Amino acid sequence: MNSRELPENFKKKMNELLGDETEAYLASFDEPSSQGLRVNTLRLSPQAFEQMALKEGWDLSPVLWAAGGYRYSGQLRPARHPWYYAGLYYLQEPSAMAPAAYLPVEPGDRVLDLCAAPGGKSTALAQKLSGRGILLSNDISASRARALLKNLELFGAENFCVSSETPEKLASVFPEYFDKILVDAPCSGEGMFRREPEMVKSYIERGPEYYIPVQRAILAEAVKMLRPGGMLLYSTCTFDRGENEENVLWLLEQFPALTVVPLEKKERMCDGVGISGPIRLFPHRIKGEGHFLCLFRLDKGAENRDLKSEERDAGQKGRAGKTGQEDAGRKADRGVLLPAMDFLKKIPRSWDPERFYLEKDRLYYLPENFSLGSGSSFKRVRYLRTGLFLGECVKGRFEPSQALAMNLKMNEWENCLSLSSADERTVRYLKGETLSLSPQEAEGGDGWRLVCTDGFPLGWGRGQRQMLKNKYYPGWRWQ
Repeated sequence: MNSRELPENFKKKMNELLGDETEAYLASFDEPSSQGLRVNTLRLSPQAFEQMALKEGWDLSPVLWAAGGYRYSGQLRPARHPWYYAGLYYLQEPSAMAPAAYLPVEPGDRVLDLCAAPGGKSTALAQKLSGRGILLSNDISASRARALLKNLELFGAENFCVSSETPEKLASVFPEYFDKILVDAPCSGEGMFRREPEMVKSYIERGPEYYIPVQRAILAEAVKMLRPGGMLLYSTCTFDRGENEENVLWLLEQFPALTVVPLEKKERMCDGVGISGPIRLFPHRIKGEGHFLCLFRLDKGAENRDLKSEERDAGQKGRAGKTGQEDAGRKADRGVLLPAMDFLKKIPRSWDPERFYLEKDRLYYLPENFSLGSGSSFKRVRYLRTGLFLGECVKGRFEPSQALAMNLKMNEWENCLSLSSADERTVRYLKGETLSLSPQEAEGGDGWRLVCTDGFPLGWGRGQRQMLKNKYYPGWRWQ
């Protein structure tokens, strides 16, 4: 997009904001936007991925504010590589990596990503949790939440739930529940004009004045869900002071128990305008698009909610004790779960029987201390997914899910078919085709086989003599 096509009122506002740097900002529209990917550390280390990428001739440079984040050249097409389908990385613009990178999530935390679709930030938060605690990823749009779900399952995440609810509804179910909350709020999108020129039309129709009350309503409900001592990160991809610093000041006024936590500036990041602590990213200063971040901490002694966190925890703990066993065990008496348990015994893990949850014939493995029993208020939420979807119990047999395949490591399943990413059968498998096997490959026998590329799972197949019947999830196929 050429800077001459920008709305005049926007250019005037940027001149007031940037002063002498305005020309440099406008000149950035003549430069290509940065392309980025973030390595899935649930799968492999950034160093291991660098070695793999080097052998493929990929030109990568690190994003300094996001561990495992890399920029890549415009000629590279990582979305058309089997590694993408193995969930080895997420394609994400470098500045968009900052919000999840700056929210200090620790394994075991209860984390909420309130405006989560399409899932880039949720996948990063899931990496930080490392399979412990819980991540609730929410988007008010059910269609966008489905894309969010796919990306979390493609990444092999397990301790998450995906919901499609309003912030108000979630706040009524989860008062003072979360240790960390990310609010990457809907905004006017000024920081993305270079990368997505079509956003200018939307900006003209709905500018900052439309989004500011929306953002404040979301933030107010988010704070209600934050535990005393917890942290909330607010981010936008806009430059507007009303959507950024003025919202920060408004929130501090509404909730005096909140304080701003100063964020470390890297590369040529800027401080907030008129307030110290937040971060601003400008495309003429860093290799990325425009973004704003501010981190808040809630005073540990805050008591401005309807229900104290201790009461909430005690009530849910009392309800959660036998949730999975009661719901799943009721049908296990009829033998429904026996094939599933036989299958899961082949995976060398210490499964917690209290976390199994059977709904209709679909078996889930719930996150730690998460209840869906009949007495739990958590059940009031509209979920698209609750934990790791293990598979379906159908007519006396167990059909493992695509999500389970992505959650496994190759060494956790004895009967694997390991293909090179350069093997033409890898793409054929991803397209849903039946594969021919060599006599040596067929020695794996009949039954469920985990299909892998370069040592990383892609999905399931069923061996039949020297053929592999394709069980790759149709909705994910290579197009």
